[in-house]
Amino acid sequence: MRGKEVRRTDLIATAENESPSIPVFGRNSRSRDFVLTQNVKPDYYPVRPMTQRVHKFRRIRFGICLLAILAVMPFSLPAQANGPHPRRKDEWKHQVEKLEEVWRTAQLNADVDAMDKLLSDDYVGITMSGQVVTKMQQLDRMRNRTMVLSKIVLDDVKVKLIGTTAIVTSRAEVEGTDDGAPMHGNFRYMRVYSRLPSGAWKITNFEATRVGPPPPPNGRRRPTGDPKPE
Repeated sequence: MRGKEVRRTDLIATAENESPSIPVFGRNSRSRDFVLTQNVKPDYYPVRPMTQRVHKFRRIRFGICLLAILAVMPFSLPAQANGPHPRRKDEWKHQVEKLEEVWRTAQLNADVDAMDKLLSDDYVGITMSGQVVTKMQQLDRMRNRTMVLSKIVLDDVKVKLIGTTAIVTSRAEVEGTDDGAPMHGNFRYMRVYSRLPSGAWKITNFEATRVGPPPPPNGRRRPTGDPKPE
């Protein structure tokens, strides 16, 4: 080992004397280093480990790229991602169908508290007689017995989901009184539910339309056609 160290020292000294303009690198012979001589290209430099500043810069750049990808992802998702999952969609339809029965029972029993929980604060409804009522007006009509329904038979109930909104269409056979006048017949109605972030459903809109002309009172049939001339 001593002989090798002497030889290497001599080589370094010789290189310094012969070509002082060329940098010479020398270290302890125990380390894996090298001696730069004239045979080595002048543009060659030893590879040094990456500094902590470069590592920090790369981490920052990676974090910025990751944030940019996460920011763009919601806009690249299909529009169907806003709607419920197919399994959850069936579950939501079942929930709305149950609420339809809750509404029917509350209407027949004039249950103001139950109806208050069903209607949203911005509820707007169009009654069977064409009146536009708000939530407070609808509750007052039930509380004052302005409209009393003794029979509600629902048929052909269909629920359509659009995002967190449920649109219900149905046919109903109704009997009762409206402002003291008898009311009976078949109606088509549409009710709109909105799902809140808490998971509760609220009725936001309602509209009823009579199917065909109203039946005559006391079960009398209306005359059909023109009377025959005498």
